[in-house]
Amino acid sequence: PFQVVGGKIKKPGKRGRKPAKIDLKAKLERSRQSARECRARKKLRYQYLEELVSSRERAICALREELEMYKQWCMAMDQGKIPSEIKALLTGEEQGKAQQNSTKLAKAGKTEANSSNP
Repeated sequence: PFQVVGGKIKKPGKRGRKPAKIDLKAKLERSRQSARECRARKKLRYQYLEELVSSRERAICALREELEMYKQWCMAMDQGKIPSEIKALLTGEEQGKAQQNSTKLAKAGKTEANSSNP
């Protein structure tokens, strides 16, 4: 009644796994645990997506405010007025250039002084 194939004893009959006596309680518990984990993953995924959406909405609001500010600046400049923020930027750049020029001149003076004294 038994066959030996490749060193294994085979019983005649149906192929494949035989439905062993599955512990129904264990199977139900595994199913419940799997469902709990699935719900937890889904909840985390939705929380992540909601946070992502809210952060993008905040970024959009900030960009809209910035755009509105630039529009106001352009309208003011069209009327011949220079907004104080732009003046501050320009004077800040001019001061930065003046400081760079003064340090370049100072360095050049030092090198000239050093080269004239052998």
